[in-house]
Amino acid sequence: MAQKADGMNYAPEAAKVERVVEPGEFVFAAAHLDHGHIFGQCNGLTEAGAELRYVYDPNPAKVEAFVKRFPQAKPVDCLERIFEDKDVKLVAAAAVPSERGALGCRVMQAGLDYFTDKCPFTTLEQLETARKVVAETGRKYMVYYSERVHVESAWYVDQLIQDGAIGDIVHMEIFGPHRLYKDTRPEWFFQKAKYGGILTDIASHQFDQFLHYARSRGGEVLHARVDNIANPDTPELEDLGEAVLKLDTGASCFSRVNWFTPDGMRGWGDGRSFITGTKGTIEVRKYFDFGRSDEGNLVIIADQQGEQLIDVNGKVGFPFFGRLILDSLNRTESAMTQEHAFLASELSLKAQAIADQRR
Repeated sequence: MAQKADGMNYAPEAAKVERVVEPGEFVFAAAHLDHGHIFGQCNGLTEAGAELRYVYDPNPAKVEAFVKRFPQAKPVDCLERIFEDKDVKLVAAAAVPSERGALGCRVMQAGLDYFTDKCPFTTLEQLETARKVVAETGRKYMVYYSERVHVESAWYVDQLIQDGAIGDIVHMEIFGPHRLYKDTRPEWFFQKAKYGGILTDIASHQFDQFLHYARSRGGEVLHARVDNIANPDTPELEDLGEAVLKLDTGASCFSRVNWFTPDGMRGWGDGRSFITGTKGTIEVRKYFDFGRSDEGNLVIIADQQGEQLIDVNGKVGFPFFGRLILDSLNRTESAMTQEHAFLASELSLKAQAIADQRR
């Protein structure tokens, strides 16, 4: 349970592992280790059979900590050392958010695919540059939207939705509260120009889920708000954010994110999703069962036949990573389309801009 208390370094390990490649068939590297999500990114890829060959960061202490978790990774002194190895197919990175776009373009221009932590950009200009580089190079700019791709219940509920279990989606509410752990955060975390704002950053998870579950290819931000309610000593931190979105499917969506998870709560955030369809409803309790159990990954569904509680903990695994590996090898898009990866970020950036203007 200790791992669930710290969202920044949360790195799930699959109980159900499916390797999609043989040893040495898919080689990747890790670089720019500014956010702890890099451990989750690398866990997912190595569990699916990928070989983690190199690690790079200008800070030796970060590299040392990383190698303790992944001793197979060889430290190198620059990105070019990674680019020189023609076996390397992909670079996984968790740089300072404002630096992720430029790093991704550099990786793609070197002929490799890029797998970044969310948020993938902090400005729309960075996004447009990346779109151009993707078009020019044919490489992938993939995003670790971990609250969907690295949560068994969030992955499983998509199967229910696409199978028609609750009909067409009418409304979604997805909540992403987080514990602040203020004293442990790096300096950039409190600098708006570097982290991009709360909607740009952690609400990008919700925009990813809205688009994916509804199979939507667009939407309009109807409302957005951010504020600093309780942290005057760090005025650039936004500790509360909310947004309302209408998708091109007609579904309405509400996102709420904040940094107010209390210390007494058993996990870093009571992440939940509520999905209403024309024929039923679904609730997802992602990380734990608030007030009752440390176990999460609970899906509660009500349809025309009745009510059902489905525990998928340890039963689904994390298929996203195997699909990502095969997509990189085969140039397919089964894990995530490039359009989706960029659109989720674009909508969160537009919501942030609206909220900034109102504030």
